[in-house]
Amino acid sequence: MNPPMETVEPFPDTGLPDAAVAGVLDDIGHAFRNNPLAMLGLCAIGLLVLVALLAPWITPHDPYLVDLNQRLLAPSWHHWLGTDKFGRDLLTRILYGTRISLMVGLIPSFLAMLIGTLLGIVSGFYGGKTDFAIMRLADVMIAFPSLLLAMVVMYTLGASLINIFIALSVVGWAGTARVVRAQTLSLRNKAFIEAAHANGVRRHVIMGRHIFPNVLPTLIVLFSLGIPEAIMWESTLSFLGVGAQPPTPSWGLLVANGKAYLFSAPWVAIAPGVAILITVLAFNFMGDGLRDALDPYMKD
Repeated sequence: MNPPMETVEPFPDTGLPDAAVAGVLDDIGHAFRNNPLAMLGLCAIGLLVLVALLAPWITPHDPYLVDLNQRLLAPSWHHWLGTDKFGRDLLTRILYGTRISLMVGLIPSFLAMLIGTLLGIVSGFYGGKTDFAIMRLADVMIAFPSLLLAMVVMYTLGASLINIFIALSVVGWAGTARVVRAQTLSLRNKAFIEAAHANGVRRHVIMGRHIFPNVLPTLIVLFSLGIPEAIMWESTLSFLGVGAQPPTPSWGLLVANGKAYLFSAPWVAIAPGVAILITVLAFNFMGDGLRDALDPYMKD
């Protein structure tokens, strides 16, 4: 009796194996160890996450409690960053605003990345009319000033946090789609893709298991750099009055409310502005470290 034959897959999985993942993690660790600013940014982001999670235990004040007898107090031991025009503790408002800024940075960036990745892979893989239609739509999105387009979406849908997620997702997907399309075009003629076609692997499987893992490092870098951009857009929209609405402790809204007191009580506008600056710099530093680790053109 002949022994049973082993079942062999007609085409091996080209997704990232454990060794490749370990190599990527080693590259990231090496890049961060050799880039003090990237490490500083990573530590600052970790601190921001802790602040967002532990805000109710860090400060004893209520971010929404109005006390007009305490309005516009200067920084002191009781109110480290002073109070705003409604007597609310400014440090507490900034700490709770960290949650909003991180959500606005992560959720719209992820949605824009998801939309751009799907459309970019489909566009580059299928080509022809599909490629033409998707790329012309992306060109139209890129041709509009991003702030103006986001404002139009906000005016149409109404000013709310959920609509900010939608507006920033609509604004941000086109750039990702173009980058992913370019990488997909360079990958679709590779030998392993042609071998997958020859072995009858379905197109959606090729896109999901063979093309997507190869564009993932670039997506990680784009995602890390898209987060501070989304935070800036939310702050700008809130500053202009079409983003988060009172009494939401959005940093952009805090700056907008404090601009009238820039000379009499400058801490009201400066403190949330510094919070925005630190957060954006931290994500940019971390993004630079990830780019050094994952971008093949940045490696020696």
